[in-house]
Amino acid sequence: MNEEEKIINVINNIKPYINSDGGDIEFIKYEDKYVYIKLHGACAGCGLVDYTINDVIYNAILDEINDCKGVINIDL
Repeated sequence: MNEEEKIINVINNIKPYINSDGGDIEFIKYEDKYVYIKLHGACAGCGLVDYTINDVIYNAILDEINDCKGVINIDL
């Protein structure tokens, strides 16, 4: 399994928890050791979005991709 497949797998495991709060997460790309995502729904304007990105999503990805430098939420 390559790095991108591992990241998508992690995101798919997190997705039900994000969906339960009225949000959604979309994988955009993995580039230069950064994971780019797009948060939708309730997550897009939530005051805890930084916690979700840094403490939940990033730490889960870091367990699989130990040289990942961060997770970036982009606005499309």
